[in-house]
Amino acid sequence: MAEAFAIIHGADILIAKSSGSKPSGIVNPKAIRSMKSIGYDLSTHDSKSLDEIPQIEYDYVITMGCGDECPFVRALHRDDWNIQDPKNMDPQEFDGVRNDIEHKVLELIKSIQN
Repeated sequence: MAEAFAIIHGADILIAKSSGSKPSGIVNPKAIRSMKSIGYDLSTHDSKSLDEIPQIEYDYVITMGCGDECPFVRALHRDDWNIQDPKNMDPQEFDGVRNDIEHKVLELIKSIQN
């Protein structure tokens, strides 16, 4: 969802590469539904591992609550958003996490612009 919001709100500012340390290989159907409800087709995205993204030094690496368990990815700036994993949440709670992610992406874009 963060990659989608980076595309929606920051396509002219940043290029997002989303990946995970333990990807399932499919995008969570709840995430697809949640994003569809705001007009974005997440079904076109992939569930990728860290091995599938370029092994470069990124400007920003954002993690989502994995703390010390997050694999190391080289970056000039890093931040952990401490976002709760919504995969087992009901749709309303899931949408709340979606909204939190959108807010964080907007904050990141604003900080990059300043």
